[in-house]
Amino acid sequence: MVGAISEIPPLTTEEQLTTASTSVDDLNGLEHKSHTTVAMDFGRITLTTPQHLVIYLFGTPGQERFLYMWDDLAHGAVGAIVLVDTRRLHVSFTAVSYFERTTLPFVVAVNEFDTPERHHYSPDEIRLALEIPQAVPVVTCDARDLHSAVAVLRTLVEHALTTARSHPTAVGARP
Repeated sequence: MVGAISEIPPLTTEEQLTTASTSVDDLNGLEHKSHTTVAMDFGRITLTTPQHLVIYLFGTPGQERFLYMWDDLAHGAVGAIVLVDTRRLHVSFTAVSYFERTTLPFVVAVNEFDTPERHHYSPDEIRLALEIPQAVPVVTCDARDLHSAVAVLRTLVEHALTTARSHPTAVGARP
């Protein structure tokens, strides 16, 4: 998503998958995957609506071994996007649980891209499966598509602004 949306060339930490990583990474449903993010991605985008904002983008893998970075990345953040891969829905619980425990506004984006392995679920089905509170927006997207990714980011900004008006200490608070 960071690569699709960044207005600057994104800093990525993609590496080729090797047989050594098979004991670390669960590749069920991802048999054709050839690269993986080993730390994080960084980018930047400027939005002009609903207000002028320069947003720094950090993309981190959802595996539990990366949780140590999340507190630092969430500090001072406007919000977070939990990108859900329906081929591996179970791995989203970690991220959803993390952001539910924090005061950081977040949205859940269901990554809908067509592959033979992809399962089609509605946002309501995802909300139910991941036990996402009604106050948290659940939207669909194609994380590789600029317009789709920007729409998710706008949803997050609007949700964060609404949250800030009703809970002023929530946005940017340390988790």
